[in-house]
This record gives sequence, structure tokens and C-alpha cells, in this order.
Amino acid sequence: MSRFTMTAKEKYMLFYLTLIFCCQLVGELFIATTGLPVPGPVIGMAIMFLGLLVRGSVPADLGKVADALIGNLSLLFVPAGVGVILHAGLIAAELVPITVALILSTILTIAATGVCMSWMGSRAGASGKTVDGGGD
Repeated sequence: MSRFTMTAKEKYMLFYLTLIFCCQLVGELFIATTGLPVPGPVIGMAIMFLGLLVRGSVPADLGKVADALIGNLSLLFVPAGVGVILHAGLIAAELVPITVALILSTILTIAATGVCMSWMGSRAGASGKTVDGGGD
């Protein structure tokens, strides 16, 4: 009789993957019940963020699982790429509004990043630290 046993690494990976997907599920359920026009995974990410804030830190094993997911992130773009190809005609018909939205959002993102960096730099200067966290 053969018995399957999991290593400690497999146990923590399974646990934290389940936690990530449960947060996503709760976000999806929240959106389904409230009807908010926000993706469920975004709400799930906010739920996980709040949980980590309450905890005070990110568990090392959760960080390892997240790093593994980020390492394979390119695979998650395949369905989006298929959708773009599938709806190429619709995208072509709306090319001008899409282009304007992309350009404006890029400009706003660069501006917001500049404002945040300026604010962080002034705070770091007032405390005597450099932006990278070092001292004098």
C-alpha cells in the first residue's frame, strides 16, 4: 500500500496558494453580491493586503510562493493575448480612444510617480536619510 506524503515545502506552498485563491474567491463573492464595477481579484488583493497589515509583515513562505508566481507571470498573459487577437476588429474600430486613453494614463502615471518621489525625497531629506534608506 503506497501512501503519498508531502514535504514541508509542498505543504507551505499549497497552504499559501490556497490562501491567495481564497482571498480572490472572497473578492469575487463580494463583487457578485454588491455589483461594484471592480474586478474581484482586486478586492481579494485588498483583503490580503489588509490581513498582512494586521499581521505586520509578509510571512517568508508567502513571499516564496509570490516569487514563484511572479517568475511565471508571463504565462498569465497568454489568455489576454488571445483575447486581443480575437477582438482585433473591435480594437481597430476604437483605436483612437484607446490610444488617447493609453497616452493620458501614461502621462498621469509618470506625473504621479514624480510627485510621490518628490514627496518621499523631501521626507527623507528632513529626516537625514537618503531615499534608498541609508544614513549620512
